[in-house]
Amino acid sequence: MDVTALALRAAAARPRVLLAVLPGGTAARLEAERMLRQRDWPLAATPAQADVLLVAGPDCPDLHEAVNRLWQDLPVPRARVHAPGADDVRGALATGQLRLGSLADQRLEAGTSGAAAQNGDDGGSQHQEGPGEMDRGKGDGDISGPHDEHGGGSGSHQDAEVRHEDGRADARDEHPEHHETNDGGHGQGDHGHGGQSHGGHGGHGGHGGGGDMEMPGGLPMAGQGEDRDGLTLDQLHVSLGPLLADWPSGLTVRVTLQGDVVREAEVAEPCRPAPAVPTAFWAEPWVRAAAGEPVSKGVAARRRAAAHLDSLARLLSVAGWSAEATVARRLRDDLLEGAPGEAVVPRIERFTRRIGRSRTLTWLTRGIGRVGTRNARDAGVSGPAGRAGGDVTDRYRQWLADIRRDVRNLEEPSPLRPQVDDSPRGRWRDDAPPSAALVKLLPGLLTGAELAAARLIVASLDPDLDELTVAPNGAVARD
Repeated sequence: MDVTALALRAAAARPRVLLAVLPGGTAARLEAERMLRQRDWPLAATPAQADVLLVAGPDCPDLHEAVNRLWQDLPVPRARVHAPGADDVRGALATGQLRLGSLADQRLEAGTSGAAAQNGDDGGSQHQEGPGEMDRGKGDGDISGPHDEHGGGSGSHQDAEVRHEDGRADARDEHPEHHETNDGGHGQGDHGHGGQSHGGHGGHGGHGGGGDMEMPGGLPMAGQGEDRDGLTLDQLHVSLGPLLADWPSGLTVRVTLQGDVVREAEVAEPCRPAPAVPTAFWAEPWVRAAAGEPVSKGVAARRRAAAHLDSLARLLSVAGWSAEATVARRLRDDLLEGAPGEAVVPRIERFTRRIGRSRTLTWLTRGIGRVGTRNARDAGVSGPAGRAGGDVTDRYRQWLADIRRDVRNLEEPSPLRPQVDDSPRGRWRDDAPPSAALVKLLPGLLTGAELAAARLIVASLDPDLDELTVAPNGAVARD
């Protein structure tokens, strides 16, 4: 009996998939999440736990090196596939499963990985998928930053059991579980979404304060600097993103940490796919309406409600409430697939009521990332973040209110007015996407916050960097 071949077949029967989402890859990500949930294939929490690396989205040269570093961290047996668009996901998953179970492919992979290690290469360029696959590029190499613990504390609790959409009671109804800290990966929780992140991996070797010296594994050495009390403490320069789970794809925030407090934060220029995507997925109805195509308000309401459910799922995953994050994604997918209002309204009412009444989620998010409505308006922020003002709690509650409103208007036939009706992130003005204003808020909100709270702040704004990287004709017309 060939034990190796038997083990490969067992691994390929239900592979664990690590999802790396590139800018412009929203549609591919949504399709991948839907198909993996249908197949009951788990999303890996870290590269070390993954069998298949699925790169979702159009080719982005600036992120080649970052993707290769993720690939390097996957142990053999492993397979790497690329799905540029939603239509490519099914074939990519089938290819990944086939390669994972192929003894010949794994022997080749093990041989090339060993040769690359002896030559000092990362091994990522040895397994290419053709012209559209990631090569070794000239990216900054920063994957993400240190692991956080999903909010302000570990308070576990037991509320009433939640009856989930499949009709089964889940005793984890409102128990934001805390995921295990691991410095080595693309953090993901129960649905591939935790708060984990990856150290700088050499992209910031010069920040360490000790010349170019780095710790083993590529992490930068800590320097020293005065904190807010005048004490001299170690400073560590790391990057959050751009391939962090439950994180805006393509967003890189470079932070300076003293202990677990963000001393400084800077948002890097977003990575751009090549060629540029024609439009941002979530803003597509508004772009079509601006181009003169008739689009009803009901169509826009459906896309906006699905976008808010997607954002809410990210926030719930970062907070550790993976069961309800899965419910949010299932409702999101039902809306995108055209489910009638009478079928989804009762389920969404129950879901939003559970989330809105959660005392633990309120406790985890209250008082962090506070921004006043006037400050938001002065910064050009509109949409839910502009109307909510306040803190993370106020922003996710605004999402809940907007979702309830939109699902009652799925059949509204009146025409969409793109210059007046908000897109999911707000209103487009002078060809400036609303996510640009959200990104500008981040450094000020993150500075002084604990690292655990930083993930929640970003998730509560959830800027869509696809809006910042679309082709010039993919923007909504001016007022």
